[in-house]
Amino acid sequence: MFDTLKKQETAILVGLISKNQDEEKVKEYLDELEFLADTAGAKVLKRYTQRLEHPDSSTFIGSGKLMDIKKFVLENHVDILIFDDELSPAQQRNLEKEINEAEEIKIKVVDRTRLILDIFAARARTAHAKTQVELAQSIYLLPRLTRMWSHLDRIKGGIGMKGAGETEIETDRRIVRDRIALLKERLKTIDKQMETQRKNRGEMIRVALVGYTNVGKSTIMNLLSKSDVFAENKLFATLDTTVRKVVIGNLPFLLSDTVGFIRKLPTTLVESFKSTLDEVREADVLLHVVDISHAGFEDQINVVNQTLADIAAGDKPILLVFNKIDAFTFDEKEVDDLSPITKRNISLEQLKKMWTSKLDTQCLYISAVNKQNIDEFKTVLYEKVKELHQKRYPYNNFLY
Repeated sequence: MFDTLKKQETAILVGLISKNQDEEKVKEYLDELEFLADTAGAKVLKRYTQRLEHPDSSTFIGSGKLMDIKKFVLENHVDILIFDDELSPAQQRNLEKEINEAEEIKIKVVDRTRLILDIFAARARTAHAKTQVELAQSIYLLPRLTRMWSHLDRIKGGIGMKGAGETEIETDRRIVRDRIALLKERLKTIDKQMETQRKNRGEMIRVALVGYTNVGKSTIMNLLSKSDVFAENKLFATLDTTVRKVVIGNLPFLLSDTVGFIRKLPTTLVESFKSTLDEVREADVLLHVVDISHAGFEDQINVVNQTLADIAAGDKPILLVFNKIDAFTFDEKEVDDLSPITKRNISLEQLKKMWTSKLDTQCLYISAVNKQNIDEFKTVLYEKVKELHQKRYPYNNFLY
């Protein structure tokens, strides 16, 4: 959707303030949506929010707000209109019809799910990842087919391929359904190959890095394994699972870096990335990496925990690793400031005490970039792997 080789596309963002998400929460969500748009290569010109009890069933937002948006879009030659929530096929069609009414330039209307899918498509490098993303895209687009895929009827031809009275859109849907079936079969083959690879790795303890996207998992992977896994300050820099053998002291184990989670991760992606997430399900211990410098890191922790529960990995032993302490900042309140204390008024030391008492377990606070507290991190990880290794091989103590 976004081609960075051409003129940078412009976008506006739309979010909804409702009883389930207040204005502060919507601002945080739109910050993340803007980061997603930037990752995809688009420049955000403006944000729009509206207070509604629930989304309008026809156009998601009210008619007055839609007119305001339409005016700004046309006056500023905006290329893309991005909604923070998933639009129904009917809402998307109605919005495109309203925004593009009698206009030569067609404005694209996309939702958060489509934006994430496009980023995944751009980031996919291996045949495995490309197949997973294409499957998710096809499942997402199937109920949204209009005339935009009319060229597909030329792919299948010949006698007996088009039934009497079958319309062009029905042909397109059949072609996409056939493609979905083919991709699922292809993924089954890849999944079997991946399962065989995991079985061939021997009986070493397996540790998996999990966390919200862009929290520094790949940087930690590079630090521990002395490898060069791609790491960038962009969302979803890593799609393919990377597994490396790591040795701390004289104790070897396998460390895997997995795709990051995100709020409202499309269910089609979760399903199609099943084999990738198997690395998490089959791990012996999880390193849950958290960006402590992010204002909403507690919500991100909840998103990751919920995703782990959804993929049946919520009962794994977990070490909570708070990363990016070098970027942590707080606003110390004045003595005479009587305004309520917020998370931004709490120091790093206060946060450490809070989380230690809340979880009744050891939390780690590091900076992977600046290599702060890495020795302590390695020591704790070593002890955890050693504990698991001793349980699995009680008579194999020569390593310690």
